[in-house]
Amino acid sequence: MTDPETLDVTIVDGYVDEPAHFGVPPYISTYPRYAAGALVDAGVPREQITYHTIDELRDDNAVWRDVEAADLMVYVGGMTVPGKYVGGTPAEPDEVRELAWTANGTSIMGGPVRFGVGEANEGASETARDDLDFDFLAMADVEAAVFDLVESGLEGFNDRYRDIEEETRWARSGAFVVEQHPNHPEYLICEMETSRGCPYRCSFCTEPMYGNPDFRPPESVVDEVDALSDRGVKHFRLGRQADILAYGGDGEAPNPDALRRLYGGIREVAPDLETLHLDNMNPITVVKWPEKAREGIRIIAEHNTPGDTAAFGLESADPNVMSDNNLNVTADQCFEAVKIVNEVAGWRPGGEKGTAPNFGDNAARRLPKLLPGINLVHGLKGETRETFEHNKRFLQRVYDEGLMLRRVNIRQVMAFEGTDMADTGAEIARDHKQLFKQYKQEVRETIDNPMLQRVAPPGTVLPDVHLEYHQDGKTFGRQLGTYPLLVGIPGERELGSVVDIAVTDHGYRSVTGVPYPLDLNSASMNELTAIPGIGRSTAGDVVVNRPYESVADIDVASIERFATTQSGEGAD
Repeated sequence: MTDPETLDVTIVDGYVDEPAHFGVPPYISTYPRYAAGALVDAGVPREQITYHTIDELRDDNAVWRDVEAADLMVYVGGMTVPGKYVGGTPAEPDEVRELAWTANGTSIMGGPVRFGVGEANEGASETARDDLDFDFLAMADVEAAVFDLVESGLEGFNDRYRDIEEETRWARSGAFVVEQHPNHPEYLICEMETSRGCPYRCSFCTEPMYGNPDFRPPESVVDEVDALSDRGVKHFRLGRQADILAYGGDGEAPNPDALRRLYGGIREVAPDLETLHLDNMNPITVVKWPEKAREGIRIIAEHNTPGDTAAFGLESADPNVMSDNNLNVTADQCFEAVKIVNEVAGWRPGGEKGTAPNFGDNAARRLPKLLPGINLVHGLKGETRETFEHNKRFLQRVYDEGLMLRRVNIRQVMAFEGTDMADTGAEIARDHKQLFKQYKQEVRETIDNPMLQRVAPPGTVLPDVHLEYHQDGKTFGRQLGTYPLLVGIPGERELGSVVDIAVTDHGYRSVTGVPYPLDLNSASMNELTAIPGIGRSTAGDVVVNRPYESVADIDVASIERFATTQSGEGAD
């Protein structure tokens, strides 16, 4: 019998991306935190638990020694929706196998990887269950498996799901592991679970495999936020749920009182938090219970931070695809839900709530508090060329009606065992791949770009942009939050630093900006020419005639939205 107090344990985070759970940096998912808490609860000393991300292993061969030497190696990961990532790269199957081969001790893997593994993490693909040469594969909760495995002396476990009491304990006792994340503390956002499971059964989705919704009490979530806040975390996202509006209710109808206790409690224990965002909101909930939904959305917008996004799973605006795949909302219903969120939460800090959605020349210069985002999935049963037209018409209608979407997420289906799509597979998606690429580009040009200009017009201020990488003479960074805008800044600035940005121009899903406020007496030519209305000739005149006492000395419309003047001493 192995004594838990003697165990050295290494947790490797290969990152997760599920319909209602995200864990690619700068996010950290619940899985490694809860696994660490389960280990402590089972008797493993905290100082003998090591956490690494898969990117750390890629960057430093010496880190592999922790995998090799561990008595128990725990791998968490798995992608059940495909995506493109900036902050980290999810583990590929061959990398995960190498972990198993390297580990000399007992190895166990878990998380959404249990639903299946493809040849690569990408859309238009089928998956199959595969233990990737690990000793154990947790087919239910990996944290429960880890607890039971340690309790058994590393002999084995029965697959099971943890209960609320265990989750509450493990969430608090595992909070310490965030301090070992390479992004801690400044550039790390914790994914928070409020519930899992879903009452609906869309053909492609893995979330119903968790069963019907199972809600954590507000006190449990708030206690976890409290523990993470004590460990230096200031960024949180309530992303681990199928529908935030249904929180604390019967699984379908909104419960504003539960949302008030949840959000109010979080603000009470973490008054200095810097990000409080959410992810999923079911549009059918908004239209079936509009008054309760409005109250719930109002509560969220009162407590969250700007730039929040409620992801709407429309999936397809084609009525035939909707019926063939058991989708739960029509295009008309989704449009109505988009309108309601815009009216209740599409106001900007400093703007008028009663006139939402706020945009245009007179709108306040921050991102709206909460906007809907639209998820569209292609390759579903019944999809034809007309499906793409249905989707484009829906998006155009939203724009033409003067509403705002924070983003449009377009992807191709991944087919997993246990879902209805397993029979269809990815054949339709592969057949439509070229059509999909053309359509996606058209949406980016005709919807994403003009919508982004509406959501974040020139002069919009984005505080606390974290600078991540250099490319083509620019520095790129993002705020922390749900679906943050990618920001390109002229020049190569110090990576890892944090700057406030004023938006100057727009791409399809990104913006260009300059540091805010930009000092006219020290700004570079590239920074000056990024400001609307300043070409190279005017920028040259600005440089030659420095220093300035006031921005009013520059004859450029609305320049005060971007620039200031500091002391002219020492200015070139």
